[in-house]
Amino acid sequence: MTPGTHSNRPITQCTRVLGPIRPGYEAVLSRDALDFVAALARSFGPRISELLTLRRVAQSRWDAGMKPHFRAETANIREGDWTCNPLPADLQDRRVEITGPVDRKMIINALNSGANVFMADFEDSTAPTWDNQVEGQINLFDAIRRQVDFNHPDTGKRYALNAQTATLMVRPRGLHLFEAHLQVDGKPCPGSLFDFGLYFFHNAAELLARGSGPYFYLPKLQCRLEARLWNDVFLFAQDALGIPRGTIKATVLVETLPASFEMDEILWELREHSAGLNCGRWDYIFSLIKTLREDPQFVLPERGQVGMTAHCMRSYTRLVIKTCHRRGVHAMGGMAAQIPIKSDPVANDAALEKVRQDKLREVTDGHDGTWVAHPGLVALARGVFDDNMPTANQIHRQLEDLVVTEADLLTVPTGTITAEGVLINVDVGIRYLAAWLAGNGCVPLNNLMEDAATSEISRTQLWQWVRHGAALEDGTVITAEYVDGVLAGVIETLRAELGEAYDSSTYPAAATLFGQLVTDRHFHEFLTLPAYEQIQTQIA
Repeated sequence: MTPGTHSNRPITQCTRVLGPIRPGYEAVLSRDALDFVAALARSFGPRISELLTLRRVAQSRWDAGMKPHFRAETANIREGDWTCNPLPADLQDRRVEITGPVDRKMIINALNSGANVFMADFEDSTAPTWDNQVEGQINLFDAIRRQVDFNHPDTGKRYALNAQTATLMVRPRGLHLFEAHLQVDGKPCPGSLFDFGLYFFHNAAELLARGSGPYFYLPKLQCRLEARLWNDVFLFAQDALGIPRGTIKATVLVETLPASFEMDEILWELREHSAGLNCGRWDYIFSLIKTLREDPQFVLPERGQVGMTAHCMRSYTRLVIKTCHRRGVHAMGGMAAQIPIKSDPVANDAALEKVRQDKLREVTDGHDGTWVAHPGLVALARGVFDDNMPTANQIHRQLEDLVVTEADLLTVPTGTITAEGVLINVDVGIRYLAAWLAGNGCVPLNNLMEDAATSEISRTQLWQWVRHGAALEDGTVITAEYVDGVLAGVIETLRAELGEAYDSSTYPAAATLFGQLVTDRHFHEFLTLPAYEQIQTQIA
C-alpha cells in the first residue's frame, strides 16, 4: 500500500462500500486506502468488541453499587517515575484550540482563526452521514495540501487559507460507533478505524513532509485497555505505511468518570504517542450521570448549575494538570461553548465575561491551553493565556502538593431543579437531535454551541430525574407524565414556528426518539446509537 496514491481498481471482494461513490469520492475511497482500513478492522475490530463488552460488565457493577476507584493493581504505574516521549515543535504551544465539524467552510475558518490548533471533529460535532464523513476526509486532504477553498452559494464570498494557519488535529469517532456504509467481511467497520485509517493513510506522509505530523484526539476512553488498543493501532498503522514509530501524537479526552481514575495508566499505555490529556467537561458531566445512574444519592441538579467550580469538577480538572505535568505532557482545559451575541451588546458582554473568568481559572490553575467553539472567542482566550502564561506551556508547574481522593471525584454537585431547567433540557434535546438527524451535528441554540455531548446531558438528566423521582423547587415530582407534558408543549411551540413544514422536517422523529430515550426504563448508553439507525438510510 502506498499512502497518498489513488487507484481505480475494484476494492477487495470482502470489503463492500454501501454508500454512493459521488464525484470526487474516489480520491479517498481508493482500493489501497480501503484495504488499509480493512486491515485495521480485521486486526482490531474483535478487540473493540471485547472492550465494549468490558464496558457493559463494569457498568453492571456500578449499577449494583460499586463505585469507580483507583486500581490497586496499577499503583506501580501511578507511583512510578516515568515520562512520555517529547512533544514535537508544532505541539509545544497549544494555548488556544478551536474545534468544529469537518465541512469545508468550517475547516478554512478554523485554520485561519488565529488559534494554535484546530481539532477537526468527526465525532460529537459531526452528524455521521455517509456524505459528511467522506466529504470531511476530502476537505482535510485538500486543506493539508493547501488546495482547499470555498465559495458561498448565497453571498458569493470566497474562503481560502491564510499563509499562517493552525496546527491540525483530528478526532475520530468513539469506539462505540460504527460505519454502516463500509462492510469488512460482512460486518460494519468500526467508525473510529474508518475515520483514523482514511486520514492517516492519505495524509501522514504529506504532513511530515510539510513539517507537521499526524495528530489526533481520542474520545470517550474509559480505561487503560482502551488506550492500549489505540497505541497498538498506531504501531500497526505506522509500520504498515513505513512511518517512524512515535510519529503519531494523540491527546486523550478525559470525558468519562472511569477514565479520571486511570489518567496515569492511560498516559502510560500511550507514552510513546501521548500529547497529554484534555478536560472534556460536557461529556464528563454526561458520564457522571450515566455511570452512577442507579444511585439515588447521585442525582445532579440542572445542568446550568453544574459548573467547573463544583468540587468534583474542580478536583478532576486539577488532577488532569498534576498528572500530565508529572509525565511531561499538556493538560488542556475545557470548551467555551458561548458564541458572540451580535444582536444584544449587553448580553454579549456578559457572555464574554463568563468566558474570560473561565479561561482565567484554567490558566491560573495550570492548564497549558483551552478550547473555544467560535472564532470570535480566539482573541479573548489568547489574551487571557498570554497575560498569565508567558511560556509556551506550563508543564514545569508540577502541583506536587495537590491531593485528589476518590471521595473528591465522587462528590455530588449541589443545586436545584426548576421547571425552566426541565423545559430547557427538553427544548435543546429535541432541537439538537432534529438538526443531527438532518445532518448537522454542531448547532447554535440559546447563544451556545451545542453538540452531541450537551444534548446527552439534557436527555440523561431527564432520565435520571424520572428514574429517581426528583422534585422541582416547588415540590413537584418529575415523572414520565410530567416530562411528556413538557415535551408536548415544546412540540406545540415548534409547530407554531415551522407551520406546515413541521411534519416534513426531522422534528417529529426527533421528538419521538427523544421522548423514548428519556422515559424508557432501559438506559441507552448513547443517543447517537439509536439516532444513527435513522440516518443510515441517507445513502441515496
